[in-house]
Amino acid sequence: MPELKRRNALKTWLPAVLFAGLVTLPAVAQAREVTIDTQLSQYRGDGAYLAIYLTDARGVYQQTLWVAGKKSKYYKHLSDWERGSNRSRAEYDGLTGASITQGETLQISVNLDDALIDSGYQIRVDAAVEDMRDRPADIIVPITTDGAGKPVNGQGYVQSLTYTF
Repeated sequence: MPELKRRNALKTWLPAVLFAGLVTLPAVAQAREVTIDTQLSQYRGDGAYLAIYLTDARGVYQQTLWVAGKKSKYYKHLSDWERGSNRSRAEYDGLTGASITQGETLQISVNLDDALIDSGYQIRVDAAVEDMRDRPADIIVPITTDGAGKPVNGQGYVQSLTYTF
């Protein structure tokens, strides 16, 4: 008898849950591809290490998007990113590439949740060049619909950063 009650409950409960899931499906967060172009200035020096990452509206680290420069022993020079990510390999594993040199443009594509756009989230870039001054938060760019496609000037090694949807 208890087994019969359980089956009857499932027959009425399961369709309701499935229907609720279908109704709320459009409310599930959508992601969109964002292309980020980071143009370096014409500084004098070696290749730059860059950490490109997301912060919330208060500037608190959220996620690593890319690290340019493969030798992790130099990541300590990307100080704001290092502090936020705790330099945990899980934060940047698979998100690294070669360093980038003066005048070059690094282009990356990432999927960002639509909820991050126009809600105070920022793209930040820490930069470091051997035997030169480190530049934590060389550039900070709010992620907004209006800002898409418009270059923002950096303060040091990064000449500009542009993102597009």
